[in-house]
Amino acid sequence: MSWLNAVRRGGYASIIGLSFSFSFSAFSIAADVPAVPVSTVVAERRPVTQSVDFVGRIEAPERVEIRARVKGVLDDVSFREGDTVAVGAPLYKIEKSLFQADVEQAQGALERVKAELTLATIQRQRAEDLVARNAGTVVARDQAVAQEAQTKGGVTSAQASLQTAMINLGYTDIYAPIAGRIGRTAVTKGNIVGPDSGVLATLVSQDLMHVTFPVSQRDLSQARKTGEGKAVEVRVRFSDGTLYDQVGKINFVDVTVDRLTDTVVIRADIPNPSGTLIDGQLVKVELQTGKPQDRVLVPQIALIADQAGIYVFAVEDGKAVVKRIKTAGESGASAIIADGLSGGEQVVTEGFQSLRAGTPVRATPATIIGEGK
Repeated sequence: MSWLNAVRRGGYASIIGLSFSFSFSAFSIAADVPAVPVSTVVAERRPVTQSVDFVGRIEAPERVEIRARVKGVLDDVSFREGDTVAVGAPLYKIEKSLFQADVEQAQGALERVKAELTLATIQRQRAEDLVARNAGTVVARDQAVAQEAQTKGGVTSAQASLQTAMINLGYTDIYAPIAGRIGRTAVTKGNIVGPDSGVLATLVSQDLMHVTFPVSQRDLSQARKTGEGKAVEVRVRFSDGTLYDQVGKINFVDVTVDRLTDTVVIRADIPNPSGTLIDGQLVKVELQTGKPQDRVLVPQIALIADQAGIYVFAVEDGKAVVKRIKTAGESGASAIIADGLSGGEQVVTEGFQSLRAGTPVRATPATIIGEGK
């Protein structure tokens, strides 16, 4: 051990010099530790309204499945898939020639029975005149009356056949029964369509939209009590955390409770002027009640959990520090902080995997996608 021999030879002074050398080397190593690049956001303090969250689904108030009511060759598809169409806009055209021929045939049959009725009426009048002059028999008169009544029935039947033929001819033009957006077409020009062809396209209304969600009776009562007599506001948040900019109002509470889940279905109307909401879309529903309160919020992605609880890394004087926190729920993609942060701290959202307390960091502002207010 050469260092021990050096100490023995140099005595106490050698020990002091060796200690100083070790300390200086350690200081040099610490000074050479590179700063860890991290992304940070500022812990924000802002008014937050108390809310209760549920999972809901967007539903169009009016939803029509377009079907063919007569069978024929499709002559034209008169819309572009995904377009917004007005009430009465043409959608499909079916070949008319056969149906027009049916109308003309029914018209001919009606004219024929009308002529027969005219003859039957004349014969009945003649028979009555003969009976009045004692020149005819009662039997002949009764037969003439019955023949006239039978012919009148034939006229009524022919008129119904003509009306049916005209209705079927009208079914060859398919129009939009409601205003809304139309989906993709299941058939194209040249195909044979009919009542057995299924749904040709689906048309859904756009504004307003419904959002339906199951709520336990306990949660609904709590939301109403917290609202302090005010109407409960319904907000919708998308899967990426973005808050929809329109506010909905509850307009229907189901009259029965699901016995399996002990929930009642709630429905709210929510405006959809720009067509952002889509029929069948799964969303997060927030029932907002009460008055806004100032709270500290940080992105949920910044939270770290261990055996001692939840904490975040913050940046102070260019170094990482641990901040133990307590949360009080969520507000979109943010966590509401009840204790541990006062607002204004630089909280690490990316790059904290390799951090320890005291680690030098190089912080850059983070961009949080889907951070709704």
